[in-house]
Amino acid sequence: MQVFVYGTLTDPDRAAVVLEADTHQFAGRATLEGLHRVEGQYPTLAPGGSVEGRLLEVDEAGLEALDAYEGVDRGLYVRCAVPRTDEAGSVWTYIGDPSRLGLEERVSWPGEGPFRSRVESVIEKTTTVRMDHE
Repeated sequence: MQVFVYGTLTDPDRAAVVLEADTHQFAGRATLEGLHRVEGQYPTLAPGGSVEGRLLEVDEAGLEALDAYEGVDRGLYVRCAVPRTDEAGSVWTYIGDPSRLGLEERVSWPGEGPFRSRVESVIEKTTTVRMDHE
């Protein structure tokens, strides 16, 4: 499985601390179109723009470790699938709930209902991941 990372996990040393060394590898640089990075106590993504990052390949145990690191069970982040522009399926990425992260700017996700539903609605309409050539 591939995960688009855009923050601390783009650093190989940090990824190695979170994941066991033999359970992951970087698959190259990528750009996520349709969302941009917002700084705060923990960075997250917000609608519009684009953000550069890396694709991290992990197994099921690695994905569980990333969920724990990102606080999915505590409601800090949600893990969502984002389609790839090359039609090679989708990749996961983590998007933080702006009300829980101490952000430097106001972020709003359109629509009503649970945070995850609003995020998935935006991703479905406007967001893709494109592999960049290194």
